[in-house]
Amino acid sequence: MFQRPFQWREFIQQSWFIVGVTVVPTVLVAIPFGGILSLQMGGLVRQLGAQSYIGATSVIAIVREVSPIVTALLVAGAAGSAMCADLGARKIREEIDAMEVLGINPLHRLVVPRMLACAFIALFLNGLVSVVGIVGGYVFNVLLQGGTPGAYLASFSGIAQLPDLYQAEFKAFVFGLTAGLVAAYKGLNAKGGPKGVGDAVNQTVVITFMLLFLENTLISALYLQLVPAKGM
Repeated sequence: MFQRPFQWREFIQQSWFIVGVTVVPTVLVAIPFGGILSLQMGGLVRQLGAQSYIGATSVIAIVREVSPIVTALLVAGAAGSAMCADLGARKIREEIDAMEVLGINPLHRLVVPRMLACAFIALFLNGLVSVVGIVGGYVFNVLLQGGTPGAYLASFSGIAQLPDLYQAEFKAFVFGLTAGLVAAYKGLNAKGGPKGVGDAVNQTVVITFMLLFLENTLISALYLQLVPAKGM
């Protein structure tokens, strides 16, 4: 990773590619996620008699958990599978072997820019999901549940705090690195022709999803132990 020169052109190309295949699906997934979460949390909070904290509970759930998970699933499912297919195709066409014969390190030339591009774009996608999810939750709460806009907005900072956003961004960065690493590993080890590339892509998506949920559990548990909850 720290070997010079860094492949800026490859990094920018891969970042732009990830943006192109993930932004629209991310927005389309974030809207129903935010809406459903708002409806569920709104009903539960009303049963507990804490209607004034509907906005706060929705925001903290979206920022802490929904945004990183949605970002990770889209980066792994859309960008990771495409990266694995690209590297797998290069592998079976023996382009990777040709690079090694020429003295070019494929890890430095191909893997590092893709891995960092996944992590870099995941940071911005996480912010996009948070904004779209909160707006979707606001619309669903006000239009479908009869909530008041002022109460929803005023309670934003009730139990949410800035470290929640830091944790979400850290999760997104780690998830992006994981997706890029798994995609690159499976792509560079694809065997058996086109069928082997297809199998590598399927394995990439499944393995990445499993690792992401495991990492999410560990990071969330560690965060809740280290950062005290904000009092109401």
